[in-house]
Amino acid sequence: MKKPIRVLVVDDSALVRDILERGLSREEDILVVGKAPDVYIARDKIVFLKPDVVTLDVEMPRMDGVEFLRRLMPQHPLPVIMVSSLTGEGGKITLDALEAGALDFVTKPRSNVSQGLMGMIGELADKIRVAARTDISTWRAVASGALPAAGRPLSAGILAGGTDKVVAIGASTGGTVALRRIISSFPPDMPGTVVVQHMPPVFTRMFAESLDKDSAVEVKEAETGDRIIRGRVLIAPGDFHLRVARSGGQYIVSCDRGEKVNGHCPSVDVLFRSLAVHAGENAVGVVLTGMGADGAAGLREMRLSGARCFAQDEKTSVVFGMPREAFALGGAEKLVPLESVTREILGALAGAG
Repeated sequence: MKKPIRVLVVDDSALVRDILERGLSREEDILVVGKAPDVYIARDKIVFLKPDVVTLDVEMPRMDGVEFLRRLMPQHPLPVIMVSSLTGEGGKITLDALEAGALDFVTKPRSNVSQGLMGMIGELADKIRVAARTDISTWRAVASGALPAAGRPLSAGILAGGTDKVVAIGASTGGTVALRRIISSFPPDMPGTVVVQHMPPVFTRMFAESLDKDSAVEVKEAETGDRIIRGRVLIAPGDFHLRVARSGGQYIVSCDRGEKVNGHCPSVDVLFRSLAVHAGENAVGVVLTGMGADGAAGLREMRLSGARCFAQDEKTSVVFGMPREAFALGGAEKLVPLESVTREILGALAGAG
């Protein structure tokens, strides 16, 4: 029998610590080896207990989770799952934490905390399992910029003479860091781009706003009726599927609530399938890092419709789940390192049509 995954729970609420310990202890392959009410005690317990994974509250007294990660990761790099609140401040700290070293996050319930936390255990346990298998050095290479810079490998001028091209990107675990590197390398007149990053409401809006500040293109959370135009990136809103349709000579997006697809809303497959129908060979599809298989079937449909399609390679993926499935199913024509994704997209667009 495999050794259980050793987990340290860090939260300033005794109630939350106890509920997470009870819930996770019901998982046969997970062992809660310790709990800590603040990051100072957590630091000592990390050294002494040597956990495989840490769950860390975002908003903590004395020192928040982001500052703790910035101090922890250089000395004791290990997988960290943030336990976040669905608030503006909680969302901002969570996004900062992902940049600072957190691998993923789950959100606390807004009401009926005890019951809600127990309902969250399954999701947290799944992410702990993925975290325990993740080579944290891959994340560090991506986040720290140790990989070659993406830059702007092709001038936008080679894309002149066509406004009906669309780029679609899907990502999950590790995707926030990967997307920042890619989108910040887009030239100002990049063809219109649509993105699904698995993320709940509040976080998608804040993520879009953050990317907008760091990019030459406009980045916004998508709304029904938004046009896909050059120099604009639309991020699917949490809890809404994003679809693309053609209206005359332009592409329009719609955002609709619906059942989860592949366990997600928004779903990458939903977006890609709409592009297979309405954009065909005028589209380029990319699947980035993430666990599961969302996007694999949709990317294959895009490729069969004439689109150029790629997936991130294993070396630069934090979790080589979604890209592996997309390649295995025949959706991705090749695997591409993160630093080359923008170059591949622009090269494919230059040769499209």
